[in-house]
Amino acid sequence: MNNLPWEIEKIIEVAYQLKVTGGTAASTSERIAAAFVLDRQEYLPEGYDLVEAWDRLGGQWQQHVRQIKRDYMHLIETE
Repeated sequence: MNNLPWEIEKIIEVAYQLKVTGGTAASTSERIAAAFVLDRQEYLPEGYDLVEAWDRLGGQWQQHVRQIKRDYMHLIETE
């Protein structure tokens, strides 16, 4: 994953953790982004609905989610 912005690397890492273990100690924004990348609402932090969570990310992190879904999902795949 070298040469990717740190935010994208972190979101991918958190998404992988969630996918493998179902949990993470990541920040709220990192967890929200990973939940959207995985398309798994149950991974959103407690108290957030979809719209609130998406709005919480802001434009830059929303773009990171879109880019990961478009170009980097293979980095999250598990066996």
